[in-house]
Amino acid sequence: MSRIDWPGLMRVGIGQLGLAPEVFWRLTPAELQMLTGQGPTGQAAFTRARLDALVRAFPDRLKGDVDDRDRQFVRKAYGA
Repeated sequence: MSRIDWPGLMRVGIGQLGLAPEVFWRLTPAELQMLTGQGPTGQAAFTRARLDALVRAFPDRLKGDVDDRDRQFVRKAYGA
């Protein structure tokens, strides 16, 4: 059985990822691996670039703003 590098894991989870200690201690090893990009899928962790791409694709709207998606929903839901 290999030893677990708890100080190293804490540096990554709490220091680099900015997790609150109570959140860090609730993670499973698989979840921690996924967050650090070391998961079995080989996919990189969620990056700032990916977040920026999602923000561009799905921008926030102010309350009351309307776009075509809203009109389409209303027509389907209410037959308007």
